[in-house]
Amino acid sequence: MTLPRMITLISAACLILAACSQPATNTAPAGPLPTIGTSGSADAQKVAKSVFGAKTDGSGQAPAPYGSYAKGCVAGAAQLAETGPTWQAMRLSRNRNWGHPETVDFVEDLSRAAARQPGWNGIYVGDLSQPRGGPMLSGHRSHQIGLDADIWLRRADNLSLSASQRENISSVSMRRNKGAFVNDNWTPAHHQIVKAAASDPRVARIFIFPGAKVQMCKDAKGDRSWLNKVRPWYGHHYHFHVRLACPRGAQGCVNQTPPPAGDGCADAQAWVNNILNPPPPDPNAPAPKPRRELRVADLPAQCAQVLTAR
Repeated sequence: MTLPRMITLISAACLILAACSQPATNTAPAGPLPTIGTSGSADAQKVAKSVFGAKTDGSGQAPAPYGSYAKGCVAGAAQLAETGPTWQAMRLSRNRNWGHPETVDFVEDLSRAAARQPGWNGIYVGDLSQPRGGPMLSGHRSHQIGLDADIWLRRADNLSLSASQRENISSVSMRRNKGAFVNDNWTPAHHQIVKAAASDPRVARIFIFPGAKVQMCKDAKGDRSWLNKVRPWYGHHYHFHVRLACPRGAQGCVNQTPPPAGDGCADAQAWVNNILNPPPPDPNAPAPKPRRELRVADLPAQCAQVLTAR
């Protein structure tokens, strides 16, 4: 047998036995060893969104977020009730009303704060995460570790919507001039609800269109520290996106870098200025590279067990 042929056979056997897989950099939770996730296995090479999107319920594990907001999963996710005293989960067919228990608790707390606003009975809740987190079949790049929540900006005046109505009703846009300003749908209640969310110590960031941030900067009275968490971002004029910090003790969870100090109002105004007077395109800018679909092997090692856990 030739030497190249011998090396080929040894390499193939090594892959089959998973003897050449790299050691895990994170400690997996207690329980049986994962059956997928080694870099050479067929399951590990599956597109992650198809595997996680197929799961219909959470894993029977202790709650834990693994990885980062756009590259991870969540163990032991809790399901937000489809309807509560002061909220309704929307687009039920997506099965995205799952999250870390702290996220579910936050949403319920925020809904009660919203219900104290004139004309609001609570909130309409958009996407949280899939039952086990991970990349989604459509839409978001984030929402993967159970710590993100989309809150509709439509006034929740009817909490008796049927499942069919929740599939077909739309939120309401708050933007004018491509997001440079708020429109007439924006009210002081919106300001107070976003403020209540940003004032919660569990919250790390809130994403909303630039014109809304600038308007809140103009209207804010007294303590302005909460404005630091409200960050301008593309879109986000039908809903605002709440991102919670990693829960205390969640060792496998990766926080986003904190926003710069200050209220962030000058930064938001710069966004608005760029909307009103767009800078010329950079002729030397490289063409954007297409993103490769995340595979199971790209996620933290613990996500293999999250997928297989009962």
